Amino acid sequence: MTFPIPLLTTIIAIVACLYASYTDMTRGIIPNKLTFPLIGMGIVLNGVYAFLIGNPWYFMAGLIITGIIFALGYLFWKLGAWAGGDVKLFTALAALIPFYPALISYSVFNVQFPLEASYPFTLTIIINSILSILPFLLIYVLFVSVKSKPHLLGKLIAPVKSWKKNIVLTLVITSSVTLTIFITQQIQYQMILLSLILIYLLSLLISKLPNQVKAVLISLVTVFALFYNFKITITSMALLFVSIMVIEIIKQLLTTVSREALQDDYSTKDLREGMILAHHLYQKNEVVYWDEKSFFQRISEAFKKKDMTLINPYKGKVVVSSLAAGLSEGDIELIKNLQNEGKIKDQVRVKRGVPFAPSIFIGLIISLFIGDLAYILQQGLYNILY
Repeated sequence: MTFPIPLLTTIIAIVACLYASYTDMTRGIIPNKLTFPLIGMGIVLNGVYAFLIGNPWYFMAGLIITGIIFALGYLFWKLGAWAGGDVKLFTALAALIPFYPALISYSVFNVQFPLEASYPFTLTIIINSILSILPFLLIYVLFVSVKSKPHLLGKLIAPVKSWKKNIVLTLVITSSVTLTIFITQQIQYQMILLSLILIYLLSLLISKLPNQVKAVLISLVTVFALFYNFKITITSMALLFVSIMVIEIIKQLLTTVSREALQDDYSTKDLREGMILAHHLYQKNEVVYWDEKSFFQRISEAFKKKDMTLINPYKGKVVVSSLAAGLSEGDIELIKNLQNEGKIKDQVRVKRGVPFAPSIFIGLIISLFIGDLAYILQQGLYNILY
């Protein structure tokens, strides 16, 4: 019997991700003694499976997918987005289960699950893992806030206090969606990208109207939408309102709250190898400085000052980077020398390590039993709009 091999590799992958989550949360690493054997094991087991089913292309395609995932992971590592252990764990998953194993099938509201995308299964795991990090990050930040920085909880739930503003935004977007559906039906041209652009432009236009005109317009359009389809409109408005609140909380989580909760200040004498800086250290001419502005802050500043060059200005030479690989002994020595010379202050902002392996485990489980979240979202938007 040949079918147990995909089941076996899937079970191995689940157990391995559980163990990687444990080591990442307790020791801050995903050990090589776990990932390297998994890569070899996956290649061997899938080679045996390809031989048993008489399909050598299955084995070759698996090797190609594993190589592509490693190259993609290496690129993310070079960009500083992933640590080396994350790259090797994704590569191991690609070697173990390069194709969707089809272990389960069920139907919800006449929709067959899991929903599989057209690209390789490991890319689905990566996408789901990245999306899964948001709820995990929320839980992690809540834990840090309660434990050591309780004042951050107020900032995190601040969007809840702005419920009146969010109700207005919900009505504006509802009106924009209603008008977009009406326009696309009239011109008989339905394309999801065009509809999303039209919704954005109409929302922007309605928001800029005087308050009295805006109130009249959204009232008329909302009444029309309720009359046209009361149940769908009410349900959509409720979901939209909740979504806006959640997005605002996530925005707070990824900006102000995460910066304060997941970063700490250290004296240069307390720096240790492997610590990850919160910001790049640059040298421009003879000046050494920390670039503490986020990408979104630079965009906001560029629009306010009407100078698009501020989005990506020339910052000088990178002296010490904030890549996920962390500080080396040479980096620490250089920072200490710069502090002794008076070029930087004796205060270095360091990121708290957020383990990514638990999100990889969650992403794997979602991929196996629910499907590709990005594909599901795309299909959901299409069904709502059309």
